[in-house]
Amino acid sequence: MGKSWEDLIAIEARKPYWSKLAEFIQEEEKHFLIFPPRSYRLMALELTPLDKVKVVILGQDPYPGYGQANGLAFSVNRGIAIPKSLQNIYKELIQDVKIPVPRHGDLSCWARQGVLLLNTVLTVREGAPLSHADKGWESFTDEIIKTINEQDRGIVFLLWGNKAIAKKHLLTNPKHLVLTAPHPSPLSASRGFLGCRHFSLANAFLKDQGVDWRII
Repeated sequence: MGKSWEDLIAIEARKPYWSKLAEFIQEEEKHFLIFPPRSYRLMALELTPLDKVKVVILGQDPYPGYGQANGLAFSVNRGIAIPKSLQNIYKELIQDVKIPVPRHGDLSCWARQGVLLLNTVLTVREGAPLSHADKGWESFTDEIIKTINEQDRGIVFLLWGNKAIAKKHLLTNPKHLVLTAPHPSPLSASRGFLGCRHFSLANAFLKDQGVDWRII
């Protein structure tokens, strides 16, 4: 993990909320399956060091289905059925930037290019969306967002859904581009996510530092 994220974690780990969050998760793990597995929970930070971040895609919390969550917002490992929210993301990608039809749901190719795939909450109980909300994760991910906001370069923030859009007030740096849209879930994608053109708008802003949005 990049030194800058390590420094942030070291600071946050000394705060009271961190130990309370750890205790909560440990207790949950005694009684329920918790996703993603421990080794995946900070995967977004591991694959995308702070000094490499050029796009932030902000989601809500991990997929609650067995075997789905892999630590990257909206992503699943190869071999796992592509969730409906990600199917809608792919529909928009194909329409907006004309990528080939993806054959899997692993978005790590984006993460390695500097796309931070961050959820506002980093764990979930099996089958219970938002079951780990308001337990402390938001304090941590808010600090991640604030740290990125302070960077002295133009970064694109894609805020999808109400939980993500609620973080817009943390983004005060005029160098950044902040784009919002409804969540890509089947319940809301047709209300403005499909047709938002966020992928081409991000690359237009980033110019020669744009993202190769193909899923490889």
